[in-house]
Amino acid sequence: MVLCHIRTTSVRLARLVQVAAKSSSSTAQQGQQWRFLSTSSLLLKERLYTDKHEWVSVDGEIGTVGISNFAQEALGDIVFAQLPDVGTILSQKDEVGALESVKAASEVYTPVSGVVTEKNSAVEETPGLVNSSSYEKGWLFKLKVTKPEELKTLMNEQQYTEFLKSDGH
Repeated sequence: MVLCHIRTTSVRLARLVQVAAKSSSSTAQQGQQWRFLSTSSLLLKERLYTDKHEWVSVDGEIGTVGISNFAQEALGDIVFAQLPDVGTILSQKDEVGALESVKAASEVYTPVSGVVTEKNSAVEETPGLVNSSSYEKGWLFKLKVTKPEELKTLMNEQQYTEFLKSDGH
């Protein structure tokens, strides 16, 4: 039996299951056995959201933080970003920086407690990255998560979508 460790996104994992299901009848005839393991959604780097429209995606102990697409659209063209310095110790919901646009300014809050390990200097130099790529190139900072239990207090993608439909945002 060969064990493989697969690190993948939920889309790739779903595709793997589809392929395995299609080939399961032929592999069963050959005497091979398929074993499926469920994984935590956090291992799949699921984005979790706050009611202030920040998101965090966790890989191991490191959380990457940014603002949602909804938030960047509400702000408009972002022209300035103030991000926390590396080494800053943060508690959940602390104000850690600010984003300014041509029409508004907004504070940035940390979704979880931790120690800042990196800030996205590209966003400080080119704040418009948040508008053009809020989930990829426009992330704001990374931190070593010190209280992983706080992740349970955040909304998953589906809950956040429902939150946006409500009057609570």
